[in-house]
Amino acid sequence: MSLVGVLLAAGASRRMGRPKALVKRRHESFVAHGVRHLWSACGDVVVVLGSQAANIRPAIEAEFERLVVTGRMHDDLASAHRHGADGLALRFVVNPRWRQGMLSSSRAGLRQALRLRPDAVLLLPVDHPQVRPATVISLGEAMRGALSAYRGGRRRATPFAYALVPRYRRRRGHPVALSPALARAIVLDRGATDLSDAIRRNARLVGYLDGVDPGVLVNRNRP
Repeated sequence: MSLVGVLLAAGASRRMGRPKALVKRRHESFVAHGVRHLWSACGDVVVVLGSQAANIRPAIEAEFERLVVTGRMHDDLASAHRHGADGLALRFVVNPRWRQGMLSSSRAGLRQALRLRPDAVLLLPVDHPQVRPATVISLGEAMRGALSAYRGGRRRATPFAYALVPRYRRRRGHPVALSPALARAIVLDRGATDLSDAIRRNARLVGYLDGVDPGVLVNRNRP
């Protein structure tokens, strides 16, 4: 079962005072943290850029080149092989309507992710750099189990609009796992006010995965 990750990094980061995508935590940018966390369960990750995209993309590419050269990607590749991916791919899409907010960027990222024909999509905002890889892996495994159960064990396309949301102490967080049918509905829905509203309006079923990771709630908006 193939999973595709979408990392939302298009905002202007006004409260942070500089692009959140490039803010460092433990010597790595928020984007690097987000991409590597998603890679723990996804072979492909789509990064959605918007504000200052022309400056941010080269900086991200240079950072990942350094990670490869210094050998810090070995564990990522090993993880990819464990979940059945041949390798790791990083793709970019620029959302020209980024000023319209996170839902607009979610649509842009999901549209690109769906072109890869995934079995499910994991959607993560860039300002959640403290999410644990183990949480991403657990979400991927739980999503596989849920969709497999719905299909009755048969690998076929399904219209099942399903979302799986991580929680910590009963509070909802990120990343959110979406079935392709729900991702497609969110892309097409022009009446939703935000991502949560789009999920509520279009999901046939929403499940919750309770865990011990407070990082699913940590939204880093300020220095």
